[in-house]
Amino acid sequence: MNFRRILPLALPLAILSCAAPSALGPDGSVQIRQSSPSLVTEGATAFRTLKNQNRLSTNDAYRDQVNRVAARLTRVIDLPGAQWEFVVFEDATPNAFALPGGKVGINSGLFQITRNDAGLATVLAHEIAHVTSNHADARIRNQSTIGLGAAVLGSVLGGENANSATELLSSAGNIAFGLTFSRSQELEADRIGTIFMARAGYDPAEAIAMWQRFAYYNNARGSQGAEFLRTHPLNETRISALREFLPIARREYRP
Repeated sequence: MNFRRILPLALPLAILSCAAPSALGPDGSVQIRQSSPSLVTEGATAFRTLKNQNRLSTNDAYRDQVNRVAARLTRVIDLPGAQWEFVVFEDATPNAFALPGGKVGINSGLFQITRNDAGLATVLAHEIAHVTSNHADARIRNQSTIGLGAAVLGSVLGGENANSATELLSSAGNIAFGLTFSRSQELEADRIGTIFMARAGYDPAEAIAMWQRFAYYNNARGSQGAEFLRTHPLNETRISALREFLPIARREYRP
């Protein structure tokens, strides 16, 4: 997904200083990393709050598709202690996000772009890769300010509930800090996501087609559709990187 600006959710966290090495080897090997137990707990709490404060989709077709695709992907991922949960939020903004421990949110507006199981697998595998690579943990550790009262993990692009959620958290004495993944982390999640797709039986080339559709969506909307580009790689960059990586991902592909 990333696609980002999660409905602001504050998580009390201690900030450590440590840069994590890549979870992806040059040969396509993927290192699965566990989040710290405290972050898994905070992620679960944040996700529960999101579900309580925002409208969930009642579209059975969307939910069934998410459950079907997520089941195939998570079967090929051995993340000890993972608490996988995939929820569709009723939000027209095409976006998705992930929290430590395996909580993944998908906006209903995303389905106009994913279109099919392989397209959805592209997005879910990308978000899952953020989780298995401990990207949120690394971003938190790299924050320069020590002792942040709260941190927002993941994000949903342009959710209309963002302001009210921020006000609610502020009134409770929390400070919300936007936490976005770096562009290098986004590119890594793209690549690892194609490995997960291939292992689950989805053609990794479909990831390129999905991002091309997303590029068309953003280009058609100009600056209004490209807010995620502030932290995400340019469409051309990520598509080019995926094309270059595709031969490695395809080694894992078994239709």
